[in-house]
Amino acid sequence: MKNFKSTKLFEGYSTAFRQWRADHSHCKFVHGYALKFKVTFEGNLDELNWVCDFGCFKRNGIKEHMKYMFDHTTVVAKNDPELESFKLLASKNLIQLRIIDHVGCEKFAEYVYNYIDNEINKETNGRVRVLSVESYEGGTNNSAIYEPIRINTALTNLRATYKNKLTSKQLV
Repeated sequence: MKNFKSTKLFEGYSTAFRQWRADHSHCKFVHGYALKFKVTFEGNLDELNWVCDFGCFKRNGIKEHMKYMFDHTTVVAKNDPELESFKLLASKNLIQLRIIDHVGCEKFAEYVYNYIDNEINKETNGRVRVLSVESYEGGTNNSAIYEPIRINTALTNLRATYKNKLTSKQLV
């Protein structure tokens, strides 16, 4: 059984947000970036020799959801002390407000990871998973990567490393 990887770049999202706790930085102010996300998939090939059928992103609504969340939106943390002010702006149709647990490049990568991994798992009946998501801030070289530690993968790697040094009883 071979394991393959493929990547998909989701880009073109103009997103405003702020890091309200960043008292030491200008990031405490509402600002925006042209966000993009590089999603890395991992899995075995299907009958067409694809890891991931990229047509599924349109078919199952992933592209539409990404647009809904990040395209010309203002994304605010649910614990932002000015949340009511943002809600007022949204009620006046001045912003398209999206509220999530946390904001920032790292947390956007985690959000996208969790969303797409869940959808791709359903689409492929568990054959494919998201390995990582890299979130980029605009035209800068700044990015953040979310890649959760997988206990099964870590144990498999550990066992492979020590298989010649330990007996099978010690590995159980």
